[in-house]
Amino acid sequence: MKKSYIVIAALLIFTLLFSFRQYEQLAENRVIANKSFGTGERVEYRVHYGFINAAEAKVEVGKSVSLINSRPCYRVNVSGRTVGAFDLISRVRDTWRSYIDTTAILPHMFERQIQENKYRKDERVVFHHNRDQAVSSVKDETKTFNVPNNIHDIISGYFFLRTINFEKISEGEVIEVPTFFDGEVYKLRVRYVGRDVIKTKYGRTKVLRLNPLIPSNKFFKDEGAMRLWVSDDSNKIPLKAEVELKIGSLEMDLKSYKGLKKDIVWF
Repeated sequence: MKKSYIVIAALLIFTLLFSFRQYEQLAENRVIANKSFGTGERVEYRVHYGFINAAEAKVEVGKSVSLINSRPCYRVNVSGRTVGAFDLISRVRDTWRSYIDTTAILPHMFERQIQENKYRKDERVVFHHNRDQAVSSVKDETKTFNVPNNIHDIISGYFFLRTINFEKISEGEVIEVPTFFDGEVYKLRVRYVGRDVIKTKYGRTKVLRLNPLIPSNKFFKDEGAMRLWVSDDSNKIPLKAEVELKIGSLEMDLKSYKGLKKDIVWF
């Protein structure tokens, strides 16, 4: 599988930030207070390499609730595509989907449809939290994996992160959690840096600064190669991200949004 820098950076932007403190109660008994998101939310982003547009990404919550494993769930789509010159070099059309329990904020099913140049992969993962298992299906092959209690996929973890009260998180604290992806459980680590103010196309606003810690690899500059700014309000949506690559840096900026639970305060 040939992964472009855009694909890897997009995965980090929409996966490595999906980290949170793990709650130990069982999924069927767990209730997470959620004032951060609901049905009908849609946020779009522009990914660029310097002044060159490289990709577009969308995060959408379905307008209605879905029923999975006999549980009401938010249907969340995360899609990304390369644009312009980058689309000629490495064409990407990826869709990731998670069905997240509306009460426990845990995934019941995860799907991904990958189109990267000639590479194709369709996968479905069904989570059985009552027995701590994830069942992955790719084509005609099905595998069952044992996973930690209250495991997340890479999308549901991000939405759980949005429910956290950062008033209770200390600056410099590193949040760790296991997340199931591609047949493995990963320990994702994100450092809370503190508060700041940034400028966007909509104006200035207060933000929380996060630093996803990236394992050493051949694509990224170092462990702290990624920086993320999320709105410092109950929404906690990403407004800006930067990723330093070995060959330069990629940036992600907010392009448009609608359907948020609360209006972002711009000044």
